[in-house]
Amino acid sequence: MVSKVSVTRRAGRVRRKLKAVANGRPRLSVYRSSKNIYAQVIDDVNGHTLAAASTLEKDLKGKLKTGADVAAATEVGKLIAERAKKAGVEKVFFDRGAYLYHGRVKALADAAREGGLEF
Repeated sequence: MVSKVSVTRRAGRVRRKLKAVANGRPRLSVYRSSKNIYAQVIDDVNGHTLAAASTLEKDLKGKLKTGADVAAATEVGKLIAERAKKAGVEKVFFDRGAYLYHGRVKALADAAREGGLEF
């Protein structure tokens, strides 16, 4: 089992490297739990969340079988791209946190990219 310290350290390392190349762009941050997946577009310069989406929202919850699969992550990716575009965000950088770029995290990123967000 992976310790909480190593997960926190990995997430910080990924975020630190991404902020070095961000050039003021907002970041698309992903949080994945065992039952749901969440995404936020965050403006780190001003410290504001510009857009957010998750599998806990009523319109998504009704049409998804579960919030913990690739199909759910794809829907959240489409929704976050739509909301980010509405907020005026075209380019983001993808913050995978401590998660591997595989499975649900990759599905969310691919759906957001197809929805019009540029990484």
